[in-house]
This record gives sequence, structure tokens and C-alpha cells, in this order.
Amino acid sequence: MVEDGEFHGGLAERVARFDREEARRTADRAEDERLRAVREFPIGAWAELPLERYALGPASHGNASHSFCRLMEYGTNAIGSIRGGSAAKHIVYQHRTGEWRVVPSELRGLGVHRAWEEVRSQFASAFAAAAAADFGTIDEFESLSYGQALTTKALAVYFPDEFLPIFSAAHVRHFTALLGGSAHQHSSGVRTWRANRELLTLVRRTPEFDGWRLHEVMRFLYAFHDPRPRDRVVWKIAPGAGASLWADCLPNRRIRIGWDEVGSLAQYESDQELKDALDRNWPSSIGGNLRLARQMLAFRDLEPGDLIVANRGKSEVLAVGTVIDGYSYDTEVGKHRHTVGVEWDTSYAQTFDSPRHAWQQTLAKVPATLWREIRRGRGEAVSETVDPVTAGDAELPGPVRAVRDLLAHKGQVVLQGPPGTGKTRLALSVALAVAGRGHLIEAAPEERAAALADLCKVSAGATAAPLTMVTFHPSYGYEDFVEGYKPAAAADGAGLNLTMTDGLFRRVCAAAELEPEQTFLIVVDEINRGDLPRILGELITLLELDKRGSVSVTLPTSGRAQTVPPNIRIIGTMNSADRSVGHIDAAIRRRFAFIDVPPDLDVLDGEVGGLGLAEFLEGLNAKLDVAFGPDHLLGQAYLLAGDRPLATAEQLSHAFHHEIVPLVADYCLGQPDLLKSVLGSLVDDRTGRVVQTNPQDLPGMLADEFVATEPAGDERAGREGAQYRNEA
Repeated sequence: MVEDGEFHGGLAERVARFDREEARRTADRAEDERLRAVREFPIGAWAELPLERYALGPASHGNASHSFCRLMEYGTNAIGSIRGGSAAKHIVYQHRTGEWRVVPSELRGLGVHRAWEEVRSQFASAFAAAAAADFGTIDEFESLSYGQALTTKALAVYFPDEFLPIFSAAHVRHFTALLGGSAHQHSSGVRTWRANRELLTLVRRTPEFDGWRLHEVMRFLYAFHDPRPRDRVVWKIAPGAGASLWADCLPNRRIRIGWDEVGSLAQYESDQELKDALDRNWPSSIGGNLRLARQMLAFRDLEPGDLIVANRGKSEVLAVGTVIDGYSYDTEVGKHRHTVGVEWDTSYAQTFDSPRHAWQQTLAKVPATLWREIRRGRGEAVSETVDPVTAGDAELPGPVRAVRDLLAHKGQVVLQGPPGTGKTRLALSVALAVAGRGHLIEAAPEERAAALADLCKVSAGATAAPLTMVTFHPSYGYEDFVEGYKPAAAADGAGLNLTMTDGLFRRVCAAAELEPEQTFLIVVDEINRGDLPRILGELITLLELDKRGSVSVTLPTSGRAQTVPPNIRIIGTMNSADRSVGHIDAAIRRRFAFIDVPPDLDVLDGEVGGLGLAEFLEGLNAKLDVAFGPDHLLGQAYLLAGDRPLATAEQLSHAFHHEIVPLVADYCLGQPDLLKSVLGSLVDDRTGRVVQTNPQDLPGMLADEFVATEPAGDERAGREGAQYRNEA
């Protein structure tokens, strides 16, 4: 975050570098769009506006529709974007099933037309309040709070001098803090339109913006202080089978994908909804299409500034593109209707020395290492690590940033997920970020390990290091964590005496009190394997942030008073498949934030003997999910050697037979039929045991059992249920 003084101190220099002429041209286009919207939907017509003229529905997802919601989302991009997410942000909309849906729960019992009349009345009243400069009254229209981005954009269209063209609540808060706004702007309870008005007040108090149009100010703020993380995922997207659509995508500045049968992606409110639609069209895919559904929703939610790599096959980069226009479902192009606007740069075109197996799919994430390789192939000088001087929040990986932010909000976090998903690695990455060493998160393994070792060192005179690691287990107790009597050698060397000894947590508290500016982090591995109420005792009360440093308890063993300093944080890891030892009760759950850490298939971008490791793990997990539920999946670590995917048949054979099979067999509790339902033909019918095979034959056997082809997005099979891969 740029501090207020820093922002204003460098503002003149940034204004001098800003291309205001281009901003003026964009502002002119935005004004043309605004005038069109006002002509098509006059403010005086809102009192009688029909639902069909307002609502976004299945028929209105294409470019031919002229409903108000379609115009706001797809036809007025120069004004500012509200694209992304589902149609629920429009308050009332028609679902893909033809069913009308009303988002505000208090209106659902009225029926869609009466609900629409109420929503319409609130829009009309909001516009009347704005016309009378009675902006505070708008907060009273509760139904509009369910569509704050849409409402704020509508207000900006009808009252362009009273609202900035910034419609994301998070972005408004970011820019408000940048200009020195009030603290309450960071509250999620402040409606976006109110926050927008207060940001406008700050802009008008900034003399450097005198004479600027509000659209120019918006462009300036995004150009120099974009709140969107710079580490957003880079996507590889194939422009049709064999790049067959490239001749269209390049000159028309866009990327298109298939799966047209599911209709506009704006209709789907969750990945499960889209998966169900994919399953209905392509039902034979092993385990369904959940991963594909998530990738397609990520495609839908691409924002301006996001990067896309266009490829042909597994080895060729055609171009790198920057998203300039959000998602639309274009019914005028025939096939491959899912479309995103992209500005292409063909100077990145290159061919790799070896194929990238993950590029066999239409959509795939580009790992950081491969993105650096692509940039080098263009001739860019690329550093392996982020400069620690310039590194900030934007350079932190998204999961690290999410955990760190939750720590700041809650104080304690539990990372929960199946075995092998990298929970401990994520916790240690957060430790580096908290210590201001986020630039080392993706450094070389030895450099990263050295940094973590340094954080674990106890400095002279201190009682604990900035990073303390501990593993809970059934015999770990209060006396180990807080305090207790422990045997120690007698002063005369004859025998043992019981001595009051501080536990790990008290030692960390003592160190934290001496260094209040330093954050002290405790990472508890396998936190649920300990008896948490017994281990934490009365200190569970003091973990709440509002009691830190101000409330004390008397420890029952020693009688000493104990507080918990505000600069202590705790991260626990919990294997969701292990429910046999510890139980986290409600009191403890209330004091911890919980984050799911699912398997990360995108890091498995390799293949062994033609077997895609990501596809294998996805298929295996699909079967495990059916048999045991989502807590008993397997993580990507089982198919990694260090930080890289397994590369040889021997490595794969070892991992499968000696790590994966024993764990799956343990899940099955000695039931051969259950084991066979998961591993299929790999289980011998006679013995009920997993067959042994030559390592060179194993990849093919695993592919036959677990790997499904990706459903085609551009053609259907001539026979029911046949599958075709949407080739890259």
C-alpha cells in the first residue's frame, strides 16, 4: 500500500508521465456509451420499465440483446467494467433453465413480477434521490445492496458528475486509502455507492486533478496504483484445435473457446452448477468435469490486464496477450462462442525444445518457471527472484497473501486438506512473507531453506525465534505448551528434582513482549492430532485479538499472570483424512480461521510414458471422492520429486506402489471390493491385492484406468457418449 504522503509526494511526477491524451480519447468513447444508454433507457421510463427490458437472461447473453443489464455488463466497457461472476449481481435475472430468480431473500416470496416491481421502484427512488442530491437516502433501498456494482454503475451513467466510474467495492476502498480517506472506508458494511461518493470528495480535494474529467482520474488511478495483484494467474488458452481459430483471434483481438452447449457462463453461480451442465453433455468423463468447470469460470472472470499465452500444440507459443475486454457469449460467431477481448503481442512467438504435456488441454495455468522461460525466449532479462527492495503484497502468491491477511484479521489460522497438498509448505511460505522475505518464497530450494533456518534461530538473550515449529501428537500436553513441572538434574548432581518450566508458548510470549515490533509465528503441524483443550487450557480465551495484551489469566500451576502479546500469530495444519486422534471443539473453532488447501493439479505439468500426471491424479481423486468423500483425496506431493513432477517410470512406480497404494488401502480398511472400486483393473480379482507390473508398463495401465479425454468444445461425436479432446 502506498502511504498518503508518498502518494502526494510523487503525484506531480506521475501526472507528468500519464498519457492524458489517450485517457481523453477513452473518456470520449465512454461518454458516447453513456449517452447511448441514457437514450435507450431514459431515467423517466424506469417507473414502468418491463422486466424483460431490464433483466439478463439466456436469450440476452449474446450481442443481439439490448436489456439494461446486458448493456451495463457487455455494452459499456469504456465507462467501466462490472464483468465477471454470475448473473446474480443483477438482483433479478433469468436462469439458464428459464426460471426467473430473485436474489434478495426478503422478496422471493412475492413472485418474480411483484419482486421486480419492488426492485424497479427502488431503482427509480435511488435515481430521484441522486437527482435531488440526497445521496444518503440511497442506502435505505435494501434490495439494491444485492447488486452494488450494478447500482453504482447505473448511478454513474445517469449522474456522471456525481460518481466516479469505479464500481468494485475493493477498488474504491483501495483508492480511498491511497488518498488518505477515513478508516471506515475499509468496512464492508459501507455501500459501494457511498464509498464512491467519498472517494470523489477526496479526488476533488486533490489540486493535481483540477480540470480533469472523472474518467481521466479513474484511468490515472488504475495506471499507477492498480489494486489488482500483479501475480494473477497467466493462462494458456488454445485458439481451437490445432490453432484453427488463430486467423480469427489475432486480427479481431480476442480469444475464443468452445463448449457452446452449456450456454453463457454468466448463468452459472458455482463450479458445481457448470460441472453438472458439462456432465449432462459429456457424461462419460471420469469423475465428471469439475476441473474444467473451474477453468472455464476462471476464463469468464478474466479482467483487463490479465495475461494469456496462445499456443499451437504442446511446444509452440503463438503470442502473449493482455486482456482488454471481459467475457461475452457471442452468438454471431457460430461455434466457439465464449469470448474474451485480447491485445496480442506476437513478439513472444517461439518453439520449446521439449513439449509441455499440460498444454494438451485447451485451458491450463502457466507456472511461474515456464512464464520466465517464455519471457526469456522473447529476449527479456528475467530475474529468478523478486527484488526484495521493491517486493510488496502484489508479488506474493495469492494463497500466501490470503493466509497472511486472515492471520492479521483473526490471529490464528488452520490450513486443512487431504495429505500431500502442501499445507506445511504454505505455512512456511507465509512465515517468509510475515518476516518481510516474501521474495524468497519461490527462490531456489537451498536459498529458501536457508532463510527459514535463519528465522528459526534464537538470538542471544531471547527466549524464542521469530518462527517456531512444533508437531502436536496424542502425548503432547499443557506442560509442554504452557508450563509445568518437569524433571531436572539436582544442583548437587544427585538425582532429579521437579522444576517449574516454561512451555513453548510462554517462551514465545516472553520473546514477543521484548520485541513488540517483531511478529512471532508458531507453526503447529498436525494440530488436530493433539488434545487441543488440554494443550491450550485457559489460554484459549486470550487468543482472541481483542483480548491480546489487555486481558490476563492466572495460570493454575504456577499462579503467575499470563497475557498473550498482540504480535503473536499461529498457523496450524490439519490432515482432513485423519479424524482418529484429535477433535477441534466449537470454542477452539471460533478462535481460528479455517482455509481449505485442495490438491493443486496445475503444478503437475509433466508426463511419464505418455501419462499426464495431473490427469492421473484428477481421475484417482474422482474415484476416491465417490468412495470416501472429499477429505480422503491425495495431494500433488505424491507425484513430485522436490518441486518438480516425477520424470521417470521408475519414480512413478515407486510413488504408486509404496506411497499411494498403501494410503488407499488404509482408506479401504481391508475391504478388497472397496479397493477394487477405486483402483479397478489394477486389483487382482483372485487375491484382492494390487498387481505388480514392470515400471515401463505402469503409465499405460494408469492412463487406461484413470484418465479421461477432455470433452470437445467444438464438435460432438456421432455416437452417444463418445469423447473427443479439444486439442491444443
